[in-house]
Amino acid sequence: MTHPSPAQRRLVVVEDDRTINDALADRLRAEGYAVTQAFDGPSAVDTVTREEPDAVLLDVMLPGLDGHEVCRRIQATRPVPVLMLTARDDEADILVGLGVGADDYLTKPFRMREVVARVAALLRRVERAAELQAAPGRATLVAGDLRVDPGTRRTTVGGAEVHLTPTEFDLLVCLAREPGQVLTRERLLAEVWDWADAYGTRTVDSHVKALRAKIGAGRIRTVHGVGYALEAGQ
Repeated sequence: MTHPSPAQRRLVVVEDDRTINDALADRLRAEGYAVTQAFDGPSAVDTVTREEPDAVLLDVMLPGLDGHEVCRRIQATRPVPVLMLTARDDEADILVGLGVGADDYLTKPFRMREVVARVAALLRRVERAAELQAAPGRATLVAGDLRVDPGTRRTTVGGAEVHLTPTEFDLLVCLAREPGQVLTRERLLAEVWDWADAYGTRTVDSHVKALRAKIGAGRIRTVHGVGYALEAGQ
């Protein structure tokens, strides 16, 4: 499969601070992306609906509609990868963002090169997920009454379907491929997010917490200082 070049990738940057918005847009355009800008919540929803971008960079604090509501609305219309930008390094705030469909988050102030790396990794992960979904013979993964089907990207617990974000699903697949085995945060970052940076271990922790809320807290075991394991018999 041939991967599209960045020039073929469309991004929407949503940030009410024009200086930050312009700086993000300029840097991403310099990297070869086509970028459309929005500066408030309602125009963000309209822009994403119209442009159908490959990814969205979305500030949490916006006039009109906040970033969480924007994310909820655009995900209901057409699933799209979202990188949340937040001024609050608060786990509860981050979990709200993940809960409404964000794939990743960055806390301000951030480095532009980190934004570029996160966007590139997010797009690569989406491409890889599409390839895996299209691959024949993807067996359903089973751990107790938890069933994960990589082909249809559906998850059930006790026969009831559970809605997961794309990142949550990829994280669960990674854990379910080796039930009972402890996977380090660094390995999960590399395989699920496609980037390696020790700073990102909090991203893993936040997504695991969000995933536990959906499939049951006791299904994922924490090994402090190491990583996580999916309990095989749950």
